[in-house]
Amino acid sequence: MKKGEWTFLSNHGRVLAYIAKNPHSTVQSIASATGLSGPGVQKIIGDLGKSGYIERLKAGRSNYYTVHPELPMRHHLESEYPVGQVLRAIGCQISEK
Repeated sequence: MKKGEWTFLSNHGRVLAYIAKNPHSTVQSIASATGLSGPGVQKIIGDLGKSGYIERLKAGRSNYYTVHPELPMRHHLESEYPVGQVLRAIGCQISEK
């Protein structure tokens, strides 16, 4: 992507979508796929975890992420919709809880 171009998803949305599609992801694989830095991805994962959108389960040296698609979108204009609807619209195979 060229500098100054914009996209419809924020970096948080892009990381959440990648994790939803690839729950056994590493920070490095997420960073590579999204074009973000490793520390940036770590911060976003922390934000998503603190807000309850993802849960990280540690299995040895690996992580497994669970997405909570039933939670509402964060902005007041979209808060009546669960985040899972957006994730499914962009191709994530998830189910509502």
